[in-house]
Amino acid sequence: MKLILGLGNPGPEYHNTRHNIGWRVVDAFAAKFRIDFDQHEKNARTGRGRVAGGAVVVAKPLTYMNLSGDAVKGLVNAYEASLDDLLVVYDDIDLPLGTLRMRPQGSAGGQKGMLSIIRHLGRSDFPRLRVGVRGERYSRERDLGDYVLEPFSRAEKEPFEDVVARAVEALRIWISDGIDAAMRSANGQPSSPDGASRPD
Repeated sequence: MKLILGLGNPGPEYHNTRHNIGWRVVDAFAAKFRIDFDQHEKNARTGRGRVAGGAVVVAKPLTYMNLSGDAVKGLVNAYEASLDDLLVVYDDIDLPLGTLRMRPQGSAGGQKGMLSIIRHLGRSDFPRLRVGVRGERYSRERDLGDYVLEPFSRAEKEPFEDVVARAVEALRIWISDGIDAAMRSANGQPSSPDGASRPD
């Protein structure tokens, strides 16, 4: 069984913000594979289905971003999930919008939801899909917290929709063919709004 979690904040005021792109990806994934978020368990909305012949649970923690680890640990324990079968989708301000990075393990990179997850699990060796949210108007002089809680602009609609679709496909490949194949799919270098991407 695979357990896919998208990080974000509950509430309509956060729906279209950069910080909620993890939720948007798992929403799109669930819609494509006809999975309903019809359960409320371990401080998360969850849904169950089958993708590529395997059982999948998708989840959106309801704890707010900075406390994501509480829900993730509860779900990992409830489903007795191997960390190899856990994948977390979340926003990354260091990557331009339009960029994906899938890795089998790694640090939190300053993302507070991931910091909470790593602290609760006591480990960082689990797959993750980082989705770039840095737009061309981003400035280092701006408050980071304000920026990630800002909605995407109209000009960003097309690259946003494209990266969400590619993220959904990367998740499907991870389920069907494993992490190496998913990394090859996700980690290409598409065009991006500011013309650059972090090599990491």
